[in-house]
Amino acid sequence: MTIERDELGFDAPAPLGHPGRLGLRPGREIGPAVGERLPDFELPDASGRRVRFHEDRGDAKSAVVFYRSAVW
Repeated sequence: MTIERDELGFDAPAPLGHPGRLGLRPGREIGPAVGERLPDFELPDASGRRVRFHEDRGDAKSAVVFYRSAVW
């Protein structure tokens, strides 16, 4: 397996021209704006228990980080 580094310094086993390594098209919507309320969603925690974002955090503030990677 060959690891290739892109112009941003990201190393991945996918070739540089692979679609998984391309950025978003110009003008594409990327999600809520900073400070905008997220829609409610549900995901499993580390133990497999379903967690509803707005319901389980109550009135506490939170930060959500989305990490995009070509390799998981």
